[in-house]
Amino acid sequence: MRRLLTGAAVVPLAMIALAPSTYAAPQGGQVSGAIFTTDVTGAPVNLNHYAAKQDVYLNGGPGINAPIGAAGLPAGTYTFQVTGPKPTQLLSSDALACRQFMVDASGVIQSVSPSGACAHATGTSADDPGITVQLYPYADTPNPGGVYKAWVTPTSRLDCGRFAKYGCFNPRYSKTDNFKVLENAIVEIDTRFWKNGNALLGMAAGWTDTVGASNVKYSEYNPAILAYNEAHVEAAEEGTHTITVSDQPGCTIDYVTGPNGERYRNGSGSYSVSVTVAPWNAGDDTTYRVEVYCQ
Repeated sequence: MRRLLTGAAVVPLAMIALAPSTYAAPQGGQVSGAIFTTDVTGAPVNLNHYAAKQDVYLNGGPGINAPIGAAGLPAGTYTFQVTGPKPTQLLSSDALACRQFMVDASGVIQSVSPSGACAHATGTSADDPGITVQLYPYADTPNPGGVYKAWVTPTSRLDCGRFAKYGCFNPRYSKTDNFKVLENAIVEIDTRFWKNGNALLGMAAGWTDTVGASNVKYSEYNPAILAYNEAHVEAAEEGTHTITVSDQPGCTIDYVTGPNGERYRNGSGSYSVSVTVAPWNAGDDTTYRVEVYCQ
C-alpha cells in the first residue's frame, strides 16, 4: 500500500473558462498542450519507470482517455532537454541544435528535421499519427531516487542569457514530465474526479512543477500501468507543486479536498492546490491525493 502524506493548501483562482476538449487556458504566456515520456512505441509506461536511459522517448498530447486533440502542442519548432529534478542539474550532453523537433497543425510531433545530421532517433507512435523522439544522450541523475525531468519549449523561447543555468529553458514557456530509471521509488501526485460516487475519466488536471514549468494530466483507468481513475504526476520531486482544477465539460466543481483531507468550497469554479512533496529516496512509496467532487 502506498503511504499517503499530507502537505497541501488550496487557494481559489479567478474563474477560468473551459471550452470542450481543452484544459484551462494557459496563464502568463504559458504554452498550451502537453507532453509525456514514453517508450519507442508511444505507449504509456508503468509509473514512468524505465530500465535504461536509452528506453525513454518523448511524445506530445494527452494520453489515453483524454478528449481527442485535447492537449496537442501548438504547431512549431521545439527544443528539449533532460535535467535532474533541479533545473540547474543539466544532463543532456549534446548541443541544443541537435535536440529539436517539429509539431504540425494536428498537435503531434512529425519530424526532427530541424536538427539535421545530429537529430535524435525516432519511433512511430501507436497512439497518434506522429513520431516519438529519443531523449538520450544524457548523463546519470544525481537524484538518489533515480528521477529525471524532461523539458520541452518552443525554440523561439530559448533564452541563453537569463536562463543559461537552466540550459536556456525558461520555465514559464516549458512543459515538463518526470520519469525514473532503474530505481523503484514511487512518489506521485494523483488527482481524482468524482460525480455521484463514480470516478470520471478524461478530466484535466493542470500541473505546475517546483520551478514553474507546466503540463496537463488526464484521469485514466489503465491497471496495466497502475492507473486507477487518476490524473498522474509521476516521480514528483521534493518541493512545492501546484495542481490546478477547473470546471470542465462533465464536471462542475462542488468542492475539493487536498492530501490533508481538508475540504475547500468557494464556488469560483477553479482551485489551485499547493502540494508539498517531502524529501524522498530510493524505495519510497508515497502518494499525495487531490480529490475533486463534481456536480
